[in-house]
Amino acid sequence: MEKKELYVDAAGDQEFVKIGDALKAAKQFTDCEVLIHIAPGTYKERLEIEQNHLSFIGTDANQTKITYSDGALDLMPEGDKRGTFRTPSVFIDADYFYACHISFCNEAGQGNKVGQALAVYADGEHLIFENCRFDGHQDTLFTAPLPKKEKQAGGFKGPKEFAPRRVGRQLYKDCYIAGNVDFIFGSATAYFEHCELFMKQRKGDISGYVTAPSTYEEQQYGYVFRDCRFTSDCPAKSAYLGRPWRKFAKCVIIHSEIGAHIREEGWHDWDNKEAWETMFFAEYGNYGEGAKEERAPFVKMLTAEEAAEYTRKNVIGF
Repeated sequence: MEKKELYVDAAGDQEFVKIGDALKAAKQFTDCEVLIHIAPGTYKERLEIEQNHLSFIGTDANQTKITYSDGALDLMPEGDKRGTFRTPSVFIDADYFYACHISFCNEAGQGNKVGQALAVYADGEHLIFENCRFDGHQDTLFTAPLPKKEKQAGGFKGPKEFAPRRVGRQLYKDCYIAGNVDFIFGSATAYFEHCELFMKQRKGDISGYVTAPSTYEEQQYGYVFRDCRFTSDCPAKSAYLGRPWRKFAKCVIIHSEIGAHIREEGWHDWDNKEAWETMFFAEYGNYGEGAKEERAPFVKMLTAEEAAEYTRKNVIGF
């Protein structure tokens, strides 16, 4: 596939000052792979990516930031609340999207004040994020699709509320993802490799939950974390590795460093004991102050043979 390269610089030294303008220009190159090179700077833009085979190429995730500050409790012009799925700073509804050395942020604030606030809504097949940062508080990264059914009317209000559900595969490699409540959630098959998952402090006895998968029943895999670091500035034994957003949730953590902030039971059932028989939370070979040989009764501790199945190639195929 032919490549087309576009260049963005907030300082005005390239053809585009705004990333959004580069995305508009990219639409004329639908038969090409479009690479958008983004110079260091802070880009306060709300972006929608709906073109396949498009890439964001930065130089340093600490210096190249895309940010916005919409929160779920914001009031819309028509008087209703914005809701979770109309908050993302970056909305991706495309296949074969690639990003490297970019920081994706939502700076709305803590969830108890602004509600959920997505940095990225990632919906598509073969999405790759490498050396990227995702920074928020509650619901930082949504790995779409949505669950098949909402629990309350209007709960999925947003760009894909009525769209057909399609489970895609996603890769997060050498990334930093920060938040507190359910800050990685959704139904995708997603592989996290050499990532840092940083739990931010918030008020209350429970600091938060790293993951909240909503894996579909027919999916073989949900989330897999391999050779990652679960870090925090929270008090010891104040957080969980995850909880099931839907009853078939799947999450496996292998050969990862677990910080002291994780409670001994490790995982939470979201007060739904019926889900014990359907969800799959598992660990193998983890280490660190928060790692334990025994967890909550619904958590499986894998054998070496069982853990060997969870390679990147087996789970996502690339």
